[in-house]
Amino acid sequence: MKKLINHLTARIGILLLMLLIGGSPFVQAGQKPSYFQLKVYHFQTPNQEKAIDQFLAQAYIPAMHRLGFKQIGVFKPLDNKKESDKLIYVLSTANELKKFANLDVEILKDAQYIEKGKPYLDAPHNEPPFSRIESILMKAFQGMPDLSIPKLSSDKSLRVYELRSYEGPTEKLSANKISMFNNGEIDIFSNLNFNAVFYGQVIAGSTMPNLMYLTCFENMADREAHWKAFGPPYKAMDELPQYQNNVSKNVTILCAPTSYSDF
Repeated sequence: MKKLINHLTARIGILLLMLLIGGSPFVQAGQKPSYFQLKVYHFQTPNQEKAIDQFLAQAYIPAMHRLGFKQIGVFKPLDNKKESDKLIYVLSTANELKKFANLDVEILKDAQYIEKGKPYLDAPHNEPPFSRIESILMKAFQGMPDLSIPKLSSDKSLRVYELRSYEGPTEKLSANKISMFNNGEIDIFSNLNFNAVFYGQVIAGSTMPNLMYLTCFENMADREAHWKAFGPPYKAMDELPQYQNNVSKNVTILCAPTSYSDF
């Protein structure tokens, strides 16, 4: 881990110079931002978890692929076992918002989806396969306008996916935090190889105004090393007067990908 920390720290001087120059490696002129849907399944029992897993793996994800949704990420919080309200996150992306608006209608036209998903779709009213479902819709940041698949070599069972939500005290200050990402913070994550999957402004959700992003690591030690290296270059940016008081609440959820997740 010491070798990794030294490697990450050695890049800080170069990174600070890049921040002064400006520009993001992800931005292409005229590229339209993608949209993300983060579907959250709430459940309580092992039987519900099994039903959701089978539905997602055998019916939902294959049907989404057939509809043109290429990369579907599925991950669960590491603390699920300790919580009464347990969660499964399903992340998908589209280049047009209307694809999500039409999804519930289009997926029901898929006969394989109906057949494979029958145990879940036809569950009795007194044995529902979940407690509730919520959907969070996001628009990608201009600084990284599309989903990026993490480049990891470790086994999925060892990986740590870090989902963060930054709530803003006002809409203006939340937009200011997004500007901070677009004008340097994304570059810090990129140059330190945080394997960010997305950065998104929440356009429909329960804790607005807020933004969300997902970074990925080989394992927990790798995560700790990356955040240790993140501090110095971020501090220089965080102390700038134009970026003060733009986050009122930070919700951090450490997750692991499921075996059937696309990444």
